[in-house]
Amino acid sequence: MVFGFLQNIGPWQLLICVVVAFVLFGGAKKIPDLAKALGKAKSEFKKGIAEGEKEEAELEKDLKPEEPAKELV
Repeated sequence: MVFGFLQNIGPWQLLICVVVAFVLFGGAKKIPDLAKALGKAKSEFKKGIAEGEKEEAELEKDLKPEEPAKELV
């Protein structure tokens, strides 16, 4: 079998091979751009999570039942 050696490759070795192939075939110039895009995506994701939590807290505040007024006797 020609590709019999692929059975002995683990996930980390495969990941390293993919990264090396990416760098060899013109990816070296694109890596900083890719890292920048990932950083922006991460910050936007965190911003979205914070906004969602803020909206959820506002909705919970609005949906809480009001306390009945106490009667003066």
